[in-house]
Amino acid sequence: MSTAILGISAYYHDSAAAIIIDGEIIAAAHEERFTRKKHDSSFPINAAKYVLSEAGIDYNDLTAISFYDKPYIKFERLLETYHAFAPKGLISFLSAVPVWIKEKLFMKKMLRDELKHLGDKKIPILFPEHHLSHAASAFYPSPFKEAAILTIDGVGEWATTAIGYGNDHTIKIISELHFPHSVGLLYSAFTQYIGFRVNSGEYKLMGLAPYGNPNSQQTKNYKEKILGEMVDIREDGSVLLNMKYFKYATGLKMTADKKWTRLFGIPPRNAESEISQEYMNMALAIQQITEEIVLKLAKTAKKLTNSDYLVMAGGVALNSVANGKLLESKLFKDIWIQPAAGDAGGALGAAYLGWHLWKGEKRHVNNKPDGMKGAYLGPEFNNKDILGIIRKHNAQYKYFEHFNELTEVVAEKISEGNVIGWFQGRMEFGPRALGNRSILGDARNPEMQKKMNLKIKYREGFRPFAPTVLEEDTQDYFVMDSPSPYMLHVIPVKEERLKPLPAGYSEMELYERLYHLRSDVPAITHIDFSARIQSVNKNTNPKYWNLINAFKKQTGYGVIVNTSFNVRGEPIVCNPDDGFRCFMRTEMDFLVIGNYLFDKNQQEKLINDSNWKEQFKLD
Repeated sequence: MSTAILGISAYYHDSAAAIIIDGEIIAAAHEERFTRKKHDSSFPINAAKYVLSEAGIDYNDLTAISFYDKPYIKFERLLETYHAFAPKGLISFLSAVPVWIKEKLFMKKMLRDELKHLGDKKIPILFPEHHLSHAASAFYPSPFKEAAILTIDGVGEWATTAIGYGNDHTIKIISELHFPHSVGLLYSAFTQYIGFRVNSGEYKLMGLAPYGNPNSQQTKNYKEKILGEMVDIREDGSVLLNMKYFKYATGLKMTADKKWTRLFGIPPRNAESEISQEYMNMALAIQQITEEIVLKLAKTAKKLTNSDYLVMAGGVALNSVANGKLLESKLFKDIWIQPAAGDAGGALGAAYLGWHLWKGEKRHVNNKPDGMKGAYLGPEFNNKDILGIIRKHNAQYKYFEHFNELTEVVAEKISEGNVIGWFQGRMEFGPRALGNRSILGDARNPEMQKKMNLKIKYREGFRPFAPTVLEEDTQDYFVMDSPSPYMLHVIPVKEERLKPLPAGYSEMELYERLYHLRSDVPAITHIDFSARIQSVNKNTNPKYWNLINAFKKQTGYGVIVNTSFNVRGEPIVCNPDDGFRCFMRTEMDFLVIGNYLFDKNQQEKLINDSNWKEQFKLD
């Protein structure tokens, strides 16, 4: 009989469920995609129902359920932290501890109560540690037989960073950095101070950093103050934070704002306000410091394991700029990063641990290209589902009998400057849309970046867009000699594609710099001539590859713009109805679902959908 293990991540942020049968990932999904609540932290009942259905098994057929962390140890950390910082943090203590005592402390019972909605059998529940779950999510699906493991996030139980070693089916944690000293929480503190939301705005901080002036005395001063007053970086990459500047251990905020204002000379930025150069320089300073820490940690991982390969997970592993610098360093022969590197991926790691650690089963390495199946692990929909939304919305469409004919038409629409909603196959697992729930545009079009930010995504105009490139054409556009299937590396655009800069470029206002024509693929060339690339393999995603290849045949360019199919504050679309509604809310020109093509100009306006901007709060 097969061994089926359900992995669960819940109750912090980015709840998810994943299922593994006999060591193979069958399905994984974020709860937010079903509830339409961004970063939904509730028990992933919808995601669990989906993965069980995709696996074709009943809940009562499960061998075990594996939860992604140890609640008792987390509660111990909470109590010890409040004790250490007392009497500070009393208000936070009084709000947090009753919730723990009422709910989270009795996690096993809480989980059993939720699981009753799935079935009535009493199945064993496993509780691996948080960073071990991250480590498992990074190592087990990787293409390496053995590898150094680096996990970096805000905090799990006590650990905030862990270095380990994976070999065959075993994982050993060698070294840990403990709370409150945390690279992830340091970065999140700056995220909040610069006016973005913690746990969702870190991407914005990373995107804003290149607008900082690296030669500015102010940027240098910020770095000196951070390194002199806030954080002590040791040679091994471990950090010691000066907790008088941080409130996250005992308070309801990340930062001690008055102390920061005195130190840096600027107050915390109000959300949605204009971003001045000071905050751009601050973003650059903390980004550069984070890159330095990640590189030192990687060097330590290399030294402790003597491995030629590195795998990574944890929220900080989504810092694709740092990942690009790490790749560029050639410290390791190859690096593999879990595409669902945050807490959602913990569900997958926990399930893997049930198979390899609890059951003691051997590992079969998949290096073609890895065990993640392109991260296409979510639900898929058929023509019946699509026809259902056509009837529901009285949608006008054109159906293509042959998919190749559809790709020819869509490629031409992209080349004409249209923005396309592209909905195919199984939904992606992780925060990136990788060509199955994507919004696409022409990377050559100088107006595309502005149009997609302001008229499609309704988000800040400074934010960059990523390219998808045919894997075999990667080196024609980018300084990279290996695939990047999960959009987790920021890499320089090739020099021969760049345009000369005007005098005084680095002193120009943000949007003057942004809209300067920097390359022959301006829509995906960030302000510092970099791009966060996704390379697409013909075998991993043939439909998406065929579309880009059709575009290449028509234009000579094997690269297009790819951003996630959602508006700001909304989770990535899951089903055809989500896709059609998002299409109608925005100024997207065309929508493709399966073999159906929808032209915006032929549609009626949606009814009773005027409150969607209130429904999806800005992130």
